Amino acid sequence: MQVPIEISFGSTHSNGAIRSLIDQESAKLERVCDHISSCRVALDEQPEPKRARNPYRVRVEVHVPPRHTLVAESRPRDNNPTDPLPAVIRATFKAMQAQLRKLVAKQHGNVKFHPTEQESLAMVSRLFPEEGYGFIKTPDGRDIYFHRNSVLHHDFDRLTPGTAVRFVEEAGEEGPQASTVQVIDKPGARVSDDSAVPPPYGWDQQ
Repeated sequence: MQVPIEISFGSTHSNGAIRSLIDQESAKLERVCDHISSCRVALDEQPEPKRARNPYRVRVEVHVPPRHTLVAESRPRDNNPTDPLPAVIRATFKAMQAQLRKLVAKQHGNVKFHPTEQESLAMVSRLFPEEGYGFIKTPDGRDIYFHRNSVLHHDFDRLTPGTAVRFVEEAGEEGPQASTVQVIDKPGARVSDDSAVPPPYGWDQQ
């Protein structure tokens, strides 16, 4: 991970075995998604659990660029009353793994788009390679943010300003962003008749 895992024990006593288990489970998350930016784990225990209720509460919060926050939580009323804390931790991390798989599949275009989502044409306008993001400009002049992990087929390094792309837009916390970006052609590419590939519809050729 890009930052160390944060663990809050609350009323649960800290011990090396639990810390080691959390480290192991967080490593499994990284095998599912290799660009997690932060992971927070909160543990708590009811001092006097009600009969037939598990005393443990475990919450795992993960942040994934560009602006995704995923939360998996096991609460006392949801857990098997006889499950020890390690079992509750494993179950919570397993739920987080499932969420990460769905997100990664969507970012890499392995999930069919929702019927309300529409692909649009655009052109790369600005790139920040070292930071891993950029902006595309739509035919109506809007700038749309995208992260390198949204570019299909690991094509982020192929992009240059002027690259024609298809994209699917979604609402982000700080405005519109592209959930998927697919390269159409590099600028100046040639077709069989040796004529330049025209820009996407909606841009006037200069």
